[in-house]
Amino acid sequence: MAVNYGSKRVVVGAHYGLRDWLAQRLTAALIVLFTAVVLLQVLTTSGPIGYESWAGIFAAQWMKVLTFSVFVALFYHAWVGMRDIWMDYVKPPGIRLALHTFTIVWLVGCLGWAIQVLWRL
Repeated sequence: MAVNYGSKRVVVGAHYGLRDWLAQRLTAALIVLFTAVVLLQVLTTSGPIGYESWAGIFAAQWMKVLTFSVFVALFYHAWVGMRDIWMDYVKPPGIRLALHTFTIVWLVGCLGWAIQVLWRL
């Protein structure tokens, strides 16, 4: 089998390199930081944790902004990961495009739902 290098070479797969690698690490770090903040607030809450206590943790405006930022980071993190999986393992372009489209629609829908839940508290 001949290997064709040069201008006719078709590049497939997750070829975004350093930018996406760095985005994955930064979004993961933000998610870990958020998890630590929430755990710290839960552990320092006295008494049983019910709806009022849980809603109280997320009632402050700074916590809502932080939570929104983490939702955006989480969904971008998921998009980069799923896009790389589809690009690496799904070779037919039509199926790959359908999976990319489904993933984007699903993630945007989940982000909209998360925002609705967050600002309803």
